[in-house]
Amino acid sequence: MAATDIQRTIETVFRIEQPRLIAGLARMLRDMGRAEELAQDALLVALAEWPARGVPDNPGAWLMAAAKRRAIDGLRRDKMRARKHEEIGRDLETARDTSVEDMEAAMDDDVGDELLGLIFTACHPVLSPDARAALTLRLIGGLGTDEIARAFLTSEPTIAQRIVRAKKTIGQAGLTFEVPRGSERAGRLASVLEVIYLIFNEGYAATRGEDLVRPALCDEARRLGRILAGLAPEEPEVHGLLALMEIQSSRLAARTARDGSFVPLPEQNRARWDRGMIARGLAALDRAEALGGADGPYALQAALAACHARALTPEATDWPRIAGLYDRLRTLLPSPVVDLNRAVAHSMAFGPEAGLAIADQLAEAAMLRNYAPLPAARGDFLFRAGRLEEARAEFVRAASLTRNEGERRFLLGRAEACGPAAMP
Repeated sequence: MAATDIQRTIETVFRIEQPRLIAGLARMLRDMGRAEELAQDALLVALAEWPARGVPDNPGAWLMAAAKRRAIDGLRRDKMRARKHEEIGRDLETARDTSVEDMEAAMDDDVGDELLGLIFTACHPVLSPDARAALTLRLIGGLGTDEIARAFLTSEPTIAQRIVRAKKTIGQAGLTFEVPRGSERAGRLASVLEVIYLIFNEGYAATRGEDLVRPALCDEARRLGRILAGLAPEEPEVHGLLALMEIQSSRLAARTARDGSFVPLPEQNRARWDRGMIARGLAALDRAEALGGADGPYALQAALAACHARALTPEATDWPRIAGLYDRLRTLLPSPVVDLNRAVAHSMAFGPEAGLAIADQLAEAAMLRNYAPLPAARGDFLFRAGRLEEARAEFVRAASLTRNEGERRFLLGRAEACGPAAMP
């Protein structure tokens, strides 16, 4: 194998194994920063040894062993100072004859539990949503600060500071890098799913910048979802979220035209939808429902996405079912945003006036006051009702509120389609 091939193999293996390395080391050391350093040390050892010796049969295990040896050497060298001496190296002074291999064996708890513990820690509610997202992408996704910064259109120093502060907060809070149990686990799982979905949404519908979509972020979110589903296979909402992301991702290629402009759902070329993703999404939805999670918020949203995925043409879309699903979702997650989507569904199922009736009730909602999708939706309802002058004004207002350049161009195009503005 050529040196460049070996290097690419090392980088690929490390990207896959890095979260597990950090998870195991963080649980042992109670120090996330030190765990990252040791994982990087293992990579450096691999880069030095594998080109000469060849790639081991089990490269992930090799990296874990190298990282653990470094950890043990460090613990011995530092004499297990202060709290780490009590928490990590208990009885080490009486076990100086213990072999490195024996010590490694003592550290070999269930890796799955360790990785799941790291995910729960990175997504702990003590951190802000932005910090959780950045830390999760860094530790679980394996992204560098430069990649995260590009993904969220934020400066690299800002992301780096965000991650440093998050690690410091975790250390000060004394978090244990373990999977919560009982009722606490259910509450904390919601935070984990929220973070993954936040990452996905920023890729699926970018809130700022030139690009309407950022598929790389969607890919990372789906990968995190698959990891979580493998580690928590009996949690229905995990499968519900994975189903939602898979089905939504199937449409990414069709959401933008060649010039980068937005293509609304009814106008998308459904031949460009990824049927493999749809099949995986529907299978995950079936799993969520089989586990009794049909009425979970992510499963319900996945069921909504499935209605579109199953329709081979826009005309075949079961809009009454979609409206009913939004009615159910509204009782579970009451919010102006859900109500706005419900208005769209009702307009398609029962006519534009039905949508307007719901949207008009949302006009004074504080969180929607500067929310571009509200006037955009009202503009569509008014357009379909033949009230073109009013529709034009709503589209122009929506364009003024969006921070995404591609979306702004789309909305102004819709305003132009309503005809010229009336002269005073």
